[in-house]
Amino acid sequence: MKRAVFRAAQTLMGLCFLFSVPVAHADSRQLTFCVWDILGQQGDATNMMKDYVLAARAWGVNIVSKSYTNEGIAADDFKAGQCDGALITGMRARQFNQFTGSIDAVGAVPSYTHMRDVIDLLANPKLAPRLASGPYEVVGAIPVGAAYAFVNDRSINSLAKAAGKKVAVLDWDKSQAEMVKIVGAVPVAADLTSYGGKFNNGQVDILFAPIPLYKPMELYKGLGTKGGIARFPVINLTLQLLIRKDKFPPTFGQKSRTYISEQVPRFFGMIRNMEREVDSKHWMHIPLSDRDGYEKIMREMRIHLTKSGYYNPQMMTLLKRVRCKREPDAAECSLTDE
Repeated sequence: MKRAVFRAAQTLMGLCFLFSVPVAHADSRQLTFCVWDILGQQGDATNMMKDYVLAARAWGVNIVSKSYTNEGIAADDFKAGQCDGALITGMRARQFNQFTGSIDAVGAVPSYTHMRDVIDLLANPKLAPRLASGPYEVVGAIPVGAAYAFVNDRSINSLAKAAGKKVAVLDWDKSQAEMVKIVGAVPVAADLTSYGGKFNNGQVDILFAPIPLYKPMELYKGLGTKGGIARFPVINLTLQLLIRKDKFPPTFGQKSRTYISEQVPRFFGMIRNMEREVDSKHWMHIPLSDRDGYEKIMREMRIHLTKSGYYNPQMMTLLKRVRCKREPDAAECSLTDE
């Protein structure tokens, strides 16, 4: 009798231990993400990664993030293997995966509704093979907001009037200089540390930036009393999460992309709040009559830059399908050259 009671107690203790163990165990190894955040430890990207780290633990992965204020160094450290993952701009991510790096193509994603569709597609397992390239995998694209044209003089209110004006372009992204030359403007190379400064001190007349950079770069100084922000999305920008595939479980990428897709309403809420905080006097509204012409020019730019090797043709086809699903009567939907 005593022996039976003892065995029953052992069994009960064993079951209690079994059910007290969490379903997912975080790997004891720490995997490092290089995170670009223009504000360093105080910025939105760094704060977003705190939530991502917690989510990854539920997938059995132990992540620590390391903030960089210089995006180039973050990307180089990732490439050199000093980081297992990275959070960098889609334009910078193009060197690791041209397919997703081409989401940030001029005029390719005309609204936040379209961007919602794109991020949902990235979470579709059928697209997973496209998101792996060599040792790298893209495990999420996070919307940053539309890049608008900031001008130091509101009289620069058309592409024709931009001809001959100086435009800040990122020195490492040659596609930007190509776009500026196409409209007859003058590209002025800058990196992210000098990008806003060149506009604020009058070295350039035009700068393209999303509203989340408005305050950190103090772009209101460059606007002054004569400038404005053209409320017409030129590019819809993303931050992209990348990993070295061999460092993570095989299921990590899909779980990450699904998680990011679920967070999109929160991201867009933050973006819209920032856009509402901009003083209304700074916004310049583009007449509807002019928009078709701008869209045609941006389409011609995309075709040129795709043929030149900057944009991925498969992504351009996918983004066109997204646009035409929303607007099937658009002129481009009957054409076959993109």
